[in-house]
Amino acid sequence: MSTPANLVWHESLVSKKERQQRNNHQSAVLWFTGLSGSGKSSLSALLEKELFRLGVHTYRLDGDNIRHGLNSNLGFSPGDRTENIRRIGEVAKLMVDAGLITMTAFISPYRQDRDQVRSILEENEFIEIYVKCSLEECEKRDPKGLYKKARAGKIKGFTGIDAPYEEPVAPEITINTEMLSLEEAVQLIIKYLKDKNYIA
Repeated sequence: MSTPANLVWHESLVSKKERQQRNNHQSAVLWFTGLSGSGKSSLSALLEKELFRLGVHTYRLDGDNIRHGLNSNLGFSPGDRTENIRRIGEVAKLMVDAGLITMTAFISPYRQDRDQVRSILEENEFIEIYVKCSLEECEKRDPKGLYKKARAGKIKGFTGIDAPYEEPVAPEITINTEMLSLEEAVQLIIKYLKDKNYIA
């Protein structure tokens, strides 16, 4: 997508580095990806609460919430899924520039789309978190009843049933929600952020 010639980028008089220094932590995108029902939304919500408790400036972008507003005009075709993730990537980049640790909870089934978001951020600003859970377990959980509808043919192009999910090849963090509780997973991510000096 090209930028019209008459548009000019206006630099802020406050830098990202200055915002990070004021916040006393780095900013980055924690990109949660995984099948529907794997635990992305629950995990990211609990993590945000814990980071907030620790004094970290955060914001969470959730798939369903974004489709209520910013991306309400998009469906679930491959093209619309790609555009959905492109827009989220751009919003997340703005939030990183604002000095926030930004969590995104989206199925984001295509590896290329996730890699595209990584490419628009600076090095070490994209932390891919693969929320791993077997399709069988996700179907058992089925919190929204979507797998049941997909199996009945009421939803077409549903990830894991009749649309692909491309697992991350080398995510920064893998969380197996069949093996770990949400609380354990949160602590694992907090440890990563501390060990890599994103937060104190």
